[in-house]
Amino acid sequence: MNTVKPKLLVVDDLTANLVAMRHLLADCGAEIFEASSGNQALALCLDHQFALVLLDVNMPDMDGFEVAQWINESEQLGETPIIFLTAAYGDDPNRIKGYRMGAIDYIAKPINDIVLQSKVRVFLELYHARQQLQQVLRDLAERNQQLLDEISVRKRIEAQVRYEASHDSLTGLPNRSCFFERLQQALVTAIHQDRGFAVVCFDLDGFKSINDEFGHAAGDALLRALASRLQGLMGTDDTAARLGGDEFALVLRDFNQTDAAMERCEFLREHLTEPYPIHYDGQSVTMQIGVSFGFTLWHHAPEQGPDQMIRGADKAMYDAKRSGKNRSAIVNLAAPAPLDTAATQA
Repeated sequence: MNTVKPKLLVVDDLTANLVAMRHLLADCGAEIFEASSGNQALALCLDHQFALVLLDVNMPDMDGFEVAQWINESEQLGETPIIFLTAAYGDDPNRIKGYRMGAIDYIAKPINDIVLQSKVRVFLELYHARQQLQQVLRDLAERNQQLLDEISVRKRIEAQVRYEASHDSLTGLPNRSCFFERLQQALVTAIHQDRGFAVVCFDLDGFKSINDEFGHAAGDALLRALASRLQGLMGTDDTAARLGGDEFALVLRDFNQTDAAMERCEFLREHLTEPYPIHYDGQSVTMQIGVSFGFTLWHHAPEQGPDQMIRGADKAMYDAKRSGKNRSAIVNLAAPAPLDTAATQA
């Protein structure tokens, strides 16, 4: 807690009165400042924060009322308590004027030592209490800010943990568990809002040969580059996820027609098979790789669950591979078994 002595200002144009007040207040526990004029008092008020001002009313250049008014109207000093010391102005109108100018009390001259010391002691105690309260409020504000900072850090950590739990560490794409959550959301939306969607599975043709020839660092760099390009091709409501290895899956919203979904898959496949400038282990190389797409559409059949749709898209992807790779294929889940498969060749 702050132990700095409070400051007390005595203003009187008579030196004898200042000396008397100095001796009278020597043991009050405050640092005493003296001013012999209103101007000098105002100058001191600007340089110091006073716990109390004992202000003589009768002064030649600027009387106590003017000094009090100036202090009271100052934004910096407005809360400084003032006690008038006066041998005159004992009538009610002048007392009211003094209070209006900012005084909180009057002490009549000749000064009663006990009365003055008692009142000064009360105001200094109030000052100490106010300082302690302000310190408590500052400590509380600081602690509140610390708590807010701790909460903010905790939220960032929790958000990071949730992100890491739901996203692939290599590519930054949603992982398998997140993909199935998005797929379930798309299924609920489709059922309640009559909005069709497509589920797509694809992997990279010959990805193992890239790892064998260039090493896994090059393979990882290719996967990151492909994921970055894929994210730039996705619609705002679509989801692109990495299921593991070189296997990826998509949820494409608002598709009801096979031709439109096939066209979209071909658009994605064509862009994903364009060359990639790859940088790894201080080396640079341009790679190009084929991509086999398989997809299925939701056909307004509530019994079509996420597992059935992903199995259908996965089957279509392997059908595309068996048909020559680097192409798109569809499985029609609405058809009776065996499932129908159609493919487009690159």
